Amino acid sequence: MTTDINKYNIAVWALTPGGVNLGLKISKQMPDVDLHFSERFKGAETVSSYFNNLPDAVAQWFHHYHGHVFIMSTGIVIRIILPHIRHKTIDPAVVVVDDRGDHAISLLSGHIGGANSLTRKISEIIGAAPVITTATDKNNLPSIDLIAKNAGLFIENPDAIKSVNMALISGKKIGVHDPFHLITDSFPQASLVLNIDKNDNHQSEEKMFFNKNPGVFVDDIKTDLPTHILILRPGTLVAGIGCNRGTPKMEIKSFLAEIFHRFSLSLNSLAGISTIDLKKDETGLTALAEDLNVPINFFANKELNRVENITSPSIRVEKYVGVKSVCEASAILAAKNGKLIVPKQSIRNVTVAVARIPFTS
Repeated sequence: MTTDINKYNIAVWALTPGGVNLGLKISKQMPDVDLHFSERFKGAETVSSYFNNLPDAVAQWFHHYHGHVFIMSTGIVIRIILPHIRHKTIDPAVVVVDDRGDHAISLLSGHIGGANSLTRKISEIIGAAPVITTATDKNNLPSIDLIAKNAGLFIENPDAIKSVNMALISGKKIGVHDPFHLITDSFPQASLVLNIDKNDNHQSEEKMFFNKNPGVFVDDIKTDLPTHILILRPGTLVAGIGCNRGTPKMEIKSFLAEIFHRFSLSLNSLAGISTIDLKKDETGLTALAEDLNVPINFFANKELNRVENITSPSIRVEKYVGVKSVCEASAILAAKNGKLIVPKQSIRNVTVAVARIPFTS
């Protein structure tokens, strides 16, 4: 997913002399933090900005940072950040520290945003007692949202996070479909009652289990699942794309989406796109990569021609650009010699093929 703003590191906000002293202490141990102090303290060293209106300043900067440390009362912070809270999957971490530095409170985005980790770090620096209230942490259990984040997985239906975490807290067994073995070892073994590879013949058993129990589905394929099953998408797919000169971005994007839908693949698992290096200046392709927030890989003729097992070689393409395949060969190469799972699909101006990156346990 793309973001519309640049993100920096951590912002530290202070209103009082005690807060300023704590902020300066934090900055000495965390040199990448940005200090935002009330303008009454102008002249303090290493300060990024001074504000005369805290709500306005926070409104301007809230979603520009990965995290915020507010050295002030919790009530002030809640009232200020409330209008800017969007969703747990995208909100920055928010930590509140009292003016004396006695306590550091993880207030918002404890897991995905990293507020729990930031709280512990701040507490170590200033000697505060960390206050962390997320139930999984208090019970020394893994949280599925943090597991997903650490594994680099896209959370497709974040509302289902709570059913999985509640099952873990309650000691209820869950089902895990994880053919790539990306998160299986992150759970307590007692919680695993199902781990079925999508290529075997147990889909009916899996469906029956998921209909009645909490579970996690880690895969790049699309299938009908109950709303309480958490769907996590690994970056396992690469789309090789060929196109005629000047093909608009939307035409390429529309056909790519059509192919993923036709073959029951999730675009949230797209790890990159690829093509021949002659297309480096093709604005439709480069704009598509930017739109999808994925890298684009370019391959020379020599590299493309070394790829074996091309299913749909093109005499026409070979005649004009010197390679038998663009979309299939580039997809396989960009997928680290992965398996071609969608052979070349064509419309008038665009060809698309999809390969899966190989994963091992």
